[in-house]
Amino acid sequence: MTKIEPFEKHHDRYESWFERNRYAYLSELEAVKRLLPKEGKGAEIGVGTGRFAAPMGIKLGVEPSKAMAEIARKRGIEVIEGTAESLPFEDNSMDYLLMVTTICFVDDPEKALKEAYRVLKPGGALIIGFVDRNSPIGKFYEEHKDESVFYKEARFFSTEELLELLKKVGFREFEIVQTLFHRLDEIKSVEPVKPGHGEGSFVVIKAVK
Repeated sequence: MTKIEPFEKHHDRYESWFERNRYAYLSELEAVKRLLPKEGKGAEIGVGTGRFAAPMGIKLGVEPSKAMAEIARKRGIEVIEGTAESLPFEDNSMDYLLMVTTICFVDDPEKALKEAYRVLKPGGALIIGFVDRNSPIGKFYEEHKDESVFYKEARFFSTEELLELLKKVGFREFEIVQTLFHRLDEIKSVEPVKPGHGEGSFVVIKAVK
């Protein structure tokens, strides 16, 4: 529960990050859009305040923080209170699931991925957006963890670590894109989205069940 607490208390600070880092946020949106399926039934896990679900047209989300869920609802999203490790959906019921930075904050990452696998239909896709631990922004966050109300409890992954975990759970057919090629304070326009990883700080993986 400790990882949820900062989001309950500081949801306004969370929201203001997107205003301050508008072009980084828009770049992340573009990267996620590149791999998100255009149709089918989907949901965002760890929907937060709906900053990703709303502009992508995702109408359903799961979120443990009541304060964040309330803001997402105002953005037109149906939010079910719950966690990534215990999804409130039936087996083989979703065409796609989205997780943006959520994987850093779950208590049991492997269990969360197993739950996503359970809920997806065969051929369904899990799309994960995250800050790569080995990237410039990832290293900065790691070094300054104790100064951040949000990242103090976070666990950052490298792309390789996350791919290993996804394979272990049973996912296959990986597609990867990246963006954010500068420090946050240097991003003054929408950054390009490139295939692969190892260069950009924000990575998106699409994995198929």
